[in-house]
Amino acid sequence: MPTWAWIIIAVAVAILVAGAIAAYMARKNQTKRLRERFGPEYDRTVSEHDGQREAEKELAERERKRERLDIVPLEPEAQKRYAKSWQDVQMRFVDDPPQAIGDADRLVTDVMRDRGYPMDDFDQRAADISVDHPQVVESYRSAHVIYEQHQNNGAETEDLRQAFVHYRALFEELLESRETVGQEAR
Repeated sequence: MPTWAWIIIAVAVAILVAGAIAAYMARKNQTKRLRERFGPEYDRTVSEHDGQREAEKELAERERKRERLDIVPLEPEAQKRYAKSWQDVQMRFVDDPPQAIGDADRLVTDVMRDRGYPMDDFDQRAADISVDHPQVVESYRSAHVIYEQHQNNGAETEDLRQAFVHYRALFEELLESRETVGQEAR
């Protein structure tokens, strides 16, 4: 075989190896980026899917969908109004936990709607929230499960309290002002 043929083969192999290394590094960087962005939601999504690749595909799709949404911060007046409403709901919890949980669910939904999140079904809302608030989306899911359990056949007061704590975690994130909620509660 002539020398030029060996050179062409060597170059082709080098290009293939470089391409494989580049693809591996891109995938590794994508995994790292998604892990950092989604935190515990990354692990939950991987455990729900057939494999890491499918989970990462879903998480990347969530990001693309989120980029198309027009999520806006609340106006200062709306923040104050919602913080006051939360304070009222929180005070009602002492006397009527079941009613307060329903109010908390509606209040979180209202804030999400005002911020621009689509209000399709619950699973889609949770997926949308997971992009911006991955640390509390599981709390939101847990609160919703308890809320639905209560709607269907009641829930223990301790479960309702836990749901309320979960709703508050998301509410504070959505309000984008932990200080506002904390100061007005004092």
